[in-house]
Amino acid sequence: MPHAVELVLGLDQADDLAAQRAAAAEHLRLIESQIVGLRVRKRSLDARHEPIRVRLQADVYVDEPIPDEPPPRPEYRSVVGAKPVVVVGSGPAGLFAALRLIELGLRPIVLDRGKDAQLRRHDLATLQRFGTVDPDSNYCFGEGGAGTYSDGKLYTRATKRGPVDAVLRTLVAHGAKPEILIDAHPHIGSNKLPKVVQAIRASIIESGGEVRFNTKVVDLVRDATGRLRGVVTATGDEITGDAVVLATGHSARDIFELLHRRGVQIEAKSFAMGVRIEHPQQLIDEQQYHRRGPRDERLPAASYRLAATVEGRGVFSFCMCPGGWIVPAATAPGETVVNGMSLSRRDSPFANSGLVVSVEPADWAEYAHLG
Repeated sequence: MPHAVELVLGLDQADDLAAQRAAAAEHLRLIESQIVGLRVRKRSLDARHEPIRVRLQADVYVDEPIPDEPPPRPEYRSVVGAKPVVVVGSGPAGLFAALRLIELGLRPIVLDRGKDAQLRRHDLATLQRFGTVDPDSNYCFGEGGAGTYSDGKLYTRATKRGPVDAVLRTLVAHGAKPEILIDAHPHIGSNKLPKVVQAIRASIIESGGEVRFNTKVVDLVRDATGRLRGVVTATGDEITGDAVVLATGHSARDIFELLHRRGVQIEAKSFAMGVRIEHPQQLIDEQQYHRRGPRDERLPAASYRLAATVEGRGVFSFCMCPGGWIVPAATAPGETVVNGMSLSRRDSPFANSGLVVSVEPADWAEYAHLG
């Protein structure tokens, strides 16, 4: 059995296998020649104090060979002829729901009001240059949903959602870099994500599922018992299945209105609202790394997290994008909505993050009659 150890190394040693082996031998009080190999499981940067260190959680193999660990590969069963399930939305929730349905032996029919990832680029360019919003193809709607073109950070502060290893391995199996399996704050980048979501689409289709773009849902289909069995599209087509998964995201306001019209009980919940703040990246680097001047090339663009309570309200940073860009995320003409994103290199001279405050249902109760 391997020995699980935590190694603390300097920046110049963290990627040096010989330095890793020497540190592991010292930690285990062994002769270095006894160590056959070492496999890093987690990697994080400790920049709280000088000098900056890299913490590695690793499995160390002593007097035994390192077992093969093949890279993740997508292997999904054929669901041709299986019971269909309609999945509305091809964002992260919809794509992973489709893959899970295939694993369960069901055939997903994925619908998205927007375009595929490649064609979305043209609409995003038009939005960036001229401010013209396509309400069905923008930073929120289309293949991969808002996730495709909004950074690809793969960590959460929530603690109730269970392990995410299966999600990360699925992304690697579809083209994401293997480093996301070990990084403490994994990140793919908006320039890499389109190919990943296209590869997931290919897996769905190869297994017998369907993915239909430019297919906007405008109504629901219920059977005689009242159970939801399908949807009606903007072109009047009915698409039915054994069940329906609504994975439309928070920006699909028309779906919430549709549910309300069809008698589904809608309950208000708290949310967060705020602004996006942009800073010079070097300013954040200097603050976080305690160093003046340009960042050491071995260090990633620094990020930060802020949280406070003001008059009983939570105020906190959200979706911090080091080395990133602010992008227009409106889904309808006349809106002013922004989001943040980073490319895989995170090499923009700017950093940005949302700064938001919690908003409770009681805050808008007095205005409910105006709706």
